[in-house]
Amino acid sequence: MTEFVSMSENKAANMSLFDAIIVSCASGCQFNFLYLHKNNPVMNFGNLKAFVEAAFLAAFLTGTVSCASSANDVPATVGNPYLPMWEHIPDGEPYVFEDPDKPGEYRVYVYGSHDSMITGYCGRELVLWSASVDDLNEWRYEGEILRVERNASGEPLSDKGLSDVLYAPDVTEKIEADGSKMYYLFPNDMEYGRRSLIARSPRPDGPFEVCNWSEENPSWTYGILEFDPSVFVDDDGRVYGYWGFECSYAAELDPDTMCTLKEGTEIVTDMISSSKTDEDVFRFFEASSMRKIEDKYVFVYSRVTLDGEFGLPSSNYTLAYAYGDTPFGPWTYGGTIIDGRARETDENGNVIASANVAGNTHGGICRIKDQWYVFYHRQTGTDEYARQAMVAPITVKVEKGKGGKVEISEGEYNSEGFSLNGLDPLEVHSAGIACWYTGPKVAIHEYPNNIFFGSYVASGYGTDDKYEAPYALRNNTNPVVNNTDGSIVGYKYFNFTSTNGRKDLRLVLNVVPEGTGGTVTVMADRPWTSQGGTVLGSVTLDADMPSEPVDVEIAVPALSRMTGKHAIYLKFSSDVPAKSICVLNNIKFK
Repeated sequence: MTEFVSMSENKAANMSLFDAIIVSCASGCQFNFLYLHKNNPVMNFGNLKAFVEAAFLAAFLTGTVSCASSANDVPATVGNPYLPMWEHIPDGEPYVFEDPDKPGEYRVYVYGSHDSMITGYCGRELVLWSASVDDLNEWRYEGEILRVERNASGEPLSDKGLSDVLYAPDVTEKIEADGSKMYYLFPNDMEYGRRSLIARSPRPDGPFEVCNWSEENPSWTYGILEFDPSVFVDDDGRVYGYWGFECSYAAELDPDTMCTLKEGTEIVTDMISSSKTDEDVFRFFEASSMRKIEDKYVFVYSRVTLDGEFGLPSSNYTLAYAYGDTPFGPWTYGGTIIDGRARETDENGNVIASANVAGNTHGGICRIKDQWYVFYHRQTGTDEYARQAMVAPITVKVEKGKGGKVEISEGEYNSEGFSLNGLDPLEVHSAGIACWYTGPKVAIHEYPNNIFFGSYVASGYGTDDKYEAPYALRNNTNPVVNNTDGSIVGYKYFNFTSTNGRKDLRLVLNVVPEGTGGTVTVMADRPWTSQGGTVLGSVTLDADMPSEPVDVEIAVPALSRMTGKHAIYLKFSSDVPAKSICVLNNIKFK
């Protein structure tokens, strides 16, 4: 069935039966006999309009039109990852800028890499998503903002005509001499001679044009910025750059070039210590990100944890912060802002990684209205090449004055994203927003791959119409797979205030049985009764069930006594070890 989601390009059409059909279908009405592509070169709009009207009337009279609530297809609380799950934006740097088309209104823009290579990190283009500060569950695709495939002379940069691979960008807003705003984009271009690539645009949503081509060679660029650059414009107009991999560098930049060393200054080496000893708490790895909060400079970065630190093996899957009174420190270590491993405790009180055991992460912090957030990314699938944009609320406290403290809380790895009051349980959600996915044994990380013995979130890349219907379930879904005996899948949090008192409430799981009989037990708050968890109900999947999608319903009467936010856990058990019971596609209550 084809869902009609947009006909906005036909702006000249008058309101008619056709328009009513389109409006209705955008709200969930579907034809099960008709496929129409919005870019069909054969069918013009007039013929299309007549055809759709006639087809709809025929379908209406014969009962072949099925309509469903839009809430069933596109949840208003989209969960975490907050971008469509087919879109892979790691290294996200968030900024609030004025909307160039609506002066006085503001949007959040997230600049990141684009994991489109599939078999390697990042992609040959940068794309952009944004959301109004007033609705963080409605993200808009701004399109491709930068692709570098030709040099300053207009010639291909490579013999094959391929564009460069772009990594981990940052953006800064600069007020030019004439008072206008200019936005500078700093991707880490890994091609020889172009590591310090810079592009600019008068709009935060681009497109951006390279502005630091070398006069010596039309295919080279000039500047000192390298790996994972971050550029910061201070209140006095001075410009600072930060970069580095396993060694932290910083420098004051020439504001005229935005990429070369300011005359009379020097590069600061090992600004944030990269030492991995017990005595050194900084342990810088990569992912420089600078912010100024009140009168304090706050440096966010990817940190290497030691073996046994936090009760887990060594990893660079955490974002930490340091703060100081000047752009170059001296720095005080602040602590962890987010841990992509989703640290938890098991039934015996042992620390576990309740999500991916390792990987890389990169992000930044941003205040949106009165709430602070940390933006970061997580790994999906069995390698590190399909990373997703994640977010968690945090608190930030600043003690002003020389030597004052900056206290940033550690964000929780969750499923709710910007829905701070919890997800609506009556909406259907992709199983891929799970924030807890463990198996009977701890997963193994062997760079760049993960080996799972139980549940994990599979990666996906959407359908051909993913940009037209980004949050529709046919696109916005990542199944949870490998649900073996001893696996646990969890969601934090659903808000059950709207369902309080409903004794007939049922959990609906859309699954694909995989020929291994087993039981799915549903629990609230914790996955074990010994830790305060409540058993809500269970369902058995028979080994001879067809291997095709099916809705299974589980009565959960105990939820009638619950209100507010609660975590939900699915526990898988089977008499057949190491064999997946089912694929989990989506989850909802009714």
